[in-house]
Amino acid sequence: MHSAARTKKRLRAGLAAVVLAVVAFGLVWFEPWALWVDETVKEELPSATSTGGGRAEPGTAASPAPAGPRELARGELISHEHATTGSVKLVQLADGTRTLRFEGLDTSSGPDLRVWLTDAPVKAGRAGWHVFDDGKHISLGKLKGNKGDQNYALPAGIDWNAYTSVSIWCDRFDVSFGAAELTRA
Repeated sequence: MHSAARTKKRLRAGLAAVVLAVVAFGLVWFEPWALWVDETVKEELPSATSTGGGRAEPGTAASPAPAGPRELARGELISHEHATTGSVKLVQLADGTRTLRFEGLDTSSGPDLRVWLTDAPVKAGRAGWHVFDDGKHISLGKLKGNKGDQNYALPAGIDWNAYTSVSIWCDRFDVSFGAAELTRA
């Protein structure tokens, strides 16, 4: 009888250890606290500055000032896995570099959120949650914050015309939090 009580006690301790390990893994993997933590980013649209100093050599004409930012494409975010709103712009700066810009972004925080430029069509509802990793996509980096205005530089040399949409992509769970179809300006 004494041996049965000891075995029962060991089984309970083993079960408690397994339950504790599962809970710890779940907390690390899912990061549930991220759903209640907001990070607001308020970035201005970057401006390119001229490196020529603004002075012309004697006897030469001054070069014209570079043009301001030019909008190449835009879209409105729709919700997928999490409620997501805001607008997206693809902007070419005066120096020729391109930037993807979120304005008025509002989504949930989550683990391992990325900003993806993709060639996938934006579909409403659950049908659109998993389409963005099926085709061509490029990661512009980690989402800086789940609220506000923020900029993501496009790598030099990519053909941005090959990409038709933007997704806030949860890389850990392979799901879109929200996305926007890009309409050319």
